[in-house]
Amino acid sequence: MQRVLVVDDERSMREFLEILLTNEGYNVTTATGGIEAVARMNADPTIDLVLTDLKMPRGDGLQVLEHVKRTNPEIEVIVMTAFSTTETAVEAMRLGAYDYLSKPFKVDEIQVVVSKCLEKRKLALENRRLRGQLREKYKFENIIGRSRAIRQVFEIIDRVATTRTSVLVSGETGTGKELVARALHFNSPRRDNPFLVINCGAIPENLMESELFGHKKGSFTGAMTDKKGMFVEASGGTLFLDEIGELPLALQVKLLRVLQERRVKPIGGVHEKDVDVRIIAASNRDLQVEVEEDRFRQDLYYRLNVIQLTIPPLRDRREDIPLLVQHFVDKFAGEMGKTLRGCEPGALECLMRYPYHGNVRELENIIERAATFETTDVLTSESLPPHVATRSEPALSVLNDFAIPPDGVNLESILSEIEKGYLKKALDMSSGVRTDAAKLLGMTFRSIRYKLDKYEM
Repeated sequence: MQRVLVVDDERSMREFLEILLTNEGYNVTTATGGIEAVARMNADPTIDLVLTDLKMPRGDGLQVLEHVKRTNPEIEVIVMTAFSTTETAVEAMRLGAYDYLSKPFKVDEIQVVVSKCLEKRKLALENRRLRGQLREKYKFENIIGRSRAIRQVFEIIDRVATTRTSVLVSGETGTGKELVARALHFNSPRRDNPFLVINCGAIPENLMESELFGHKKGSFTGAMTDKKGMFVEASGGTLFLDEIGELPLALQVKLLRVLQERRVKPIGGVHEKDVDVRIIAASNRDLQVEVEEDRFRQDLYYRLNVIQLTIPPLRDRREDIPLLVQHFVDKFAGEMGKTLRGCEPGALECLMRYPYHGNVRELENIIERAATFETTDVLTSESLPPHVATRSEPALSVLNDFAIPPDGVNLESILSEIEKGYLKKALDMSSGVRTDAAKLLGMTFRSIRYKLDKYEM
């Protein structure tokens, strides 16, 4: 519950605002002047908003405002006065007041101003919390998340990084396979040696062998000088073979031999050279299926797949989306020289619903586009791409056939089972954090607590 301190020397105004704001759901305390207000704030550092009169005999409103912004600038202050002048309004805003209200004011006016002010405060605290999480336990190199699935990825990286064992990273396009490979390398004893990347699907077949193993001058048309090849260049470090499933079968045979013997011979060369390279391979294809359909060598598959590390798609770890959004907002705000504090709740709801067929990479592109168009200090729904901002809630698809058998059905029981299923899924996705589960289901914390108690979950 958000806390509001009302400061006014008029008893009737204090009591009116205390009753009004208490009925709005806020925790309200009062003070008769600036001196008492300072004492209240010193005793209660959890205050979110100070609503203060301007002219009071025991410490005026501007003194209260100055104290707040000097000691705890994140607390919001709204100044009220019956003696409104342009000069005092300008001075209050210059000192950092959220707003300036002239008495008498309408009830709905004060309700709207207080609501917007506390929503801003709530957003600022949430953004600070997310940044703190990013700095602490929800980040491994540049891999971000707190979901159970991504924590398992962190654990495997931590256990495997110090070995020279080959790792096969699998996952859909855009999930961050290269980030995982880099995390494995830079947390290993090889971190001071090269980390080289080659995309096996981006280099023509007739050049791939030379890229991997090197060549001698004159070994083929265009070979004007000797070339070491990536296995030699990466010696002592790590070679990341991205999209390994695209490698032609003829080259798969040669790669297997290098991996078995730890020796490489360049095209046109006579002598072999020892290499000490850790191999990390990645594919967005199911290599087991590729083996079964004779598109990938089984022996090479087993050589690469000593440790398999599967990165889950973003749609299966939606609880990581707020952290990722904050990370990308901070990243692009810095690159663009903008002041962006985070993402407004409505925009975040749109981002939470979106399916992300392009995974984290697609989310990054969405935030970059939104940061480019945003004109305020938070990302709003208006700055999101239309296909993200206008996407409706996913439809509830439980039964395709609503036929009722002759002896009837127990509708209440069926609906209860559906409800329990969604509750369990939301809790799994949020690692048991009920506030996050409630957000996924569009419920209040009180509602989800009631449901969980009802079903003894």
